[in-house]
Amino acid sequence: MAVLLGLALVAGVLSPAAGGPAAGGGVVFPIVGDPIFNPWHPRAFIESIPPNRVLFNGLTKIGKDRQPAPDLAERWEISPDGLVWTFHLRRGVKWHDGRDFTADDVKFTYDIVTNPRMGAQNAGAFRALKEVRVVDASTVQLVLETPVASLGALVATNAGIIPRHAFAGVSDPWTHDAFNKRAPVGTGAFKIRQYVAGSFVVLERNPAYFAGAPTIETVTFKVLPDVNAQVAQLLAGDLTLIFIDNPALVRAVQRNPHVEISTVPEATFYWVAPHFGNRLFQDRRVRQAIMHSWDRPAMIRGFLEGFATPASGPISPALGAYYNPNVKTYEFDRAKARALLAEAGWQPGPDGVLVKDGQRFRVTLTYPTVQYFEPLAALIQQYLRAVGIEVALDGLEFNQFIAQRFLPKRYELIAGWWRYPPDPDMFPYLHSSNAERGFNVPVYRNAEVDRWLEEGRKATTARDRQRAYARFQELVAEDLPYLYLWWPNEIRAISKRLKGVPSIGLRDGFQYMHEWRLE
Repeated sequence: MAVLLGLALVAGVLSPAAGGPAAGGGVVFPIVGDPIFNPWHPRAFIESIPPNRVLFNGLTKIGKDRQPAPDLAERWEISPDGLVWTFHLRRGVKWHDGRDFTADDVKFTYDIVTNPRMGAQNAGAFRALKEVRVVDASTVQLVLETPVASLGALVATNAGIIPRHAFAGVSDPWTHDAFNKRAPVGTGAFKIRQYVAGSFVVLERNPAYFAGAPTIETVTFKVLPDVNAQVAQLLAGDLTLIFIDNPALVRAVQRNPHVEISTVPEATFYWVAPHFGNRLFQDRRVRQAIMHSWDRPAMIRGFLEGFATPASGPISPALGAYYNPNVKTYEFDRAKARALLAEAGWQPGPDGVLVKDGQRFRVTLTYPTVQYFEPLAALIQQYLRAVGIEVALDGLEFNQFIAQRFLPKRYELIAGWWRYPPDPDMFPYLHSSNAERGFNVPVYRNAEVDRWLEEGRKATTARDRQRAYARFQELVAEDLPYLYLWWPNEIRAISKRLKGVPSIGLRDGFQYMHEWRLE
């Protein structure tokens, strides 16, 4: 509350001139940590997505209608059996160092992605990619082992093409620090000018950009992990736009006449994931009990000011007809939670903590200390203690969270979120093939879930895809591989001087930065 009141006072005393973005022809946006300038690097996460979306282009991008749209590929076609996607590349595209972009760069990139020894970021989405064929300098084919209906969206999302020539003689692309941490070379609308670790990245416009030179002179990504500081700097004019990940701060921003608040539905779900290697979570009734143990509408009111909806599964209503509303749901009901735990053999001990076969139900909840996760974790701890589950808290700075817990899958319960392309393909997050070396955080294996995820990828019509994903949603609502929290709306605050930002998710909107302008 003190932070909120303090920000409100700041908003009230700012002069009109202070409400705009930083002086000059530049845009300034905050990121939560030092980025890695390579979209496929195993340690490139949320701090790296914004600059990489601007530096690099994919074969496609997410269109303003949320469907795959041309990017480095100006058109593509799919073979009748769905196994060969032929991409016709734009001619005349240049890398930032002046070299020609060709189909060889696409092959180089996806050969890294499909190499299991590399462990590339998001490689799990491309498990079905068997071969990349260069037909000629401007034509490339992605050959699949099985059809992947979502491929157009997958190659649009955090899937920038990197230059073959920049990695010549490099055996391990992740150790190429000159590229990944200092001087990346992309095809994007902006190119690197300056990077100061722990402080900022400055990109300057690329006058040779294939879609037209941007009008904005520079884009600065400022390392600023604290959301309260982000809001204060937006109000002071030091930032041009931000995500508001803590909706409690919206009121402070709304008072400033130079900033506009907008929301768009997100293909995102927040979760707490049990590690299925832990026998505490083997019984489905335990997972269902946890879902009944917390009051998600109250949590949404408290942490998100109502800017979210309780989730019944991973596929958000933002995906329209692919969302299935007719699945099992879980209301806040402590009596039901206790009854399910008792059915699973857990009985209260002398201090109220559940015991089974001499083992206390004690678990550690790991979470990143970003957004509102710190108070959220404390509240989850209280909710679970109320039904007899003892929870220890393990909050880590984001980079430590990723390196020490998330990547090695060293946790019992873990809190986080998945933001995915506007497509219902949940293969990367729940298919068994991604349990050990992918984004399947719960390390979950279920043959029937695998079957419907595969059916959804194979389907050649929207109706067949809807049928597959409807059944998938029924299964994961019942079995609970993730313990679903909510589907949020993306809240962004943007200086009214900044125009041309499309009404889609802002991360996808960065791919249109050449169309942005400052008035």
